[in-house]
Amino acid sequence: MVVEVTSGVLATLLEEARAAGVEECCGLLLGREGRIAIARPAANVAQDRRVRFEIDPLALLAAHKAARAGGPQVLGYYHSHPKGCPVPSATDREHSTGDSRIWAIIAAGEVAFWHDNANGFAPLHLRVVA
Repeated sequence: MVVEVTSGVLATLLEEARAAGVEECCGLLLGREGRIAIARPAANVAQDRRVRFEIDPLALLAAHKAARAGGPQVLGYYHSHPKGCPVPSATDREHSTGDSRIWAIIAAGEVAFWHDNANGFAPLHLRVVA
């Protein structure tokens, strides 16, 4: 599976991870039909933001409400691994729901995209678009 993502989204993801430092950043991936056009930062409301992320539920609800009103769709989520690799961690795998959403994981100056499917996470191929 190939996912299209704008260069602006990639820049936002890398900047969010850099700005978060030792804490995990997180947010929403928005767009249409497999093309991620917006990376919308959200507050990480996890108790220990150094090793976990939890997207602010109000941000998630607002994004779904906007999508129902004709706005961009929630295609997935992103978060960083400040001390890891851009691959799903054991915690990420525990939280896999098989909902077919896209996960972007930022670590070590890289962004990797994953498909959350019935068998866990599968890597996605990336096509950068304007």
